[in-house]
Amino acid sequence: MKIIDIHTHGIDGYETRGARSGDILEMAQIHGSLGTEAIVPTIFPAPVDEMRSDMAAVKEAMEQQREGKTARGAPEARILGVHLEGPFLNPSKAGALDGGSFLPATRDTWMRLVDGFARMVRIITVAPELQGATELIENIAGMGIIVSMGHSDATYGEAEAGFRAGARGITHIFNAMRVFHHREPGIAGFALMNPDVYVEVIADPYHLDAKTVGLVFEVKDPGRIMIVSDTVKASVSVSQGKAVTDAAGGLLGGSMALTESVKRLIRLGFDRDHVERAVGQNPAGYLGT
Repeated sequence: MKIIDIHTHGIDGYETRGARSGDILEMAQIHGSLGTEAIVPTIFPAPVDEMRSDMAAVKEAMEQQREGKTARGAPEARILGVHLEGPFLNPSKAGALDGGSFLPATRDTWMRLVDGFARMVRIITVAPELQGATELIENIAGMGIIVSMGHSDATYGEAEAGFRAGARGITHIFNAMRVFHHREPGIAGFALMNPDVYVEVIADPYHLDAKTVGLVFEVKDPGRIMIVSDTVKASVSVSQGKAVTDAAGGLLGGSMALTESVKRLIRLGFDRDHVERAVGQNPAGYLGT
């Protein structure tokens, strides 16, 4: 079974924030040892120079993999590029991210952020309701980079406008976004009802109730669902049955690597073919790999 994790910030004490290339390679080795074939390390929002430094660490790790300098005698997930989770996000839906680091959606900031790195940016999460966001989405999509919508208070119409501008995905559906309401379905409603948009699903026991995951699998085309780990530095490679939280109990990230999420969903009765497709064929198609 092919497994690709398009949204992981870290695992087992390593993360992309403040990273060196060795930290990224450790992440790749840990994910690989768990059965994940490829990862897209996900960069936290931060001041532009800090995000660029984190991207530089991933770029160096990718170069070391390509040159065959990372052999460790253990499986190693291939690093496919980066997912930028921000900085063009809505502070009212920051979730576990630092809302103070979010920036206005301007082309100048975007170009400064990715100068020298554009070829390795595979995905960026953007809140489509921000002023200037639809124009920026159009610009980014025109560069061949996937835009996912998330950390967003978008209405259904604003999410639809982002999709029409070129966005193709929804970042961790239901989490850190406007809730579904019967008079305003919002971005979550758009994610469920638009047949073409891809959705990320965090399938650990804490981010979504199993019945909510079931709703996604019932409503969405099984070819448009992607299970992600959203693991962070404090996440452990083998789940201990605990949520990854801050001191106040707020979720910081996912508690399961993808292989564990797959086993959990199948154990709960989800269709094996659909679940396996959501960690392999679907993210591969999304990325065009």
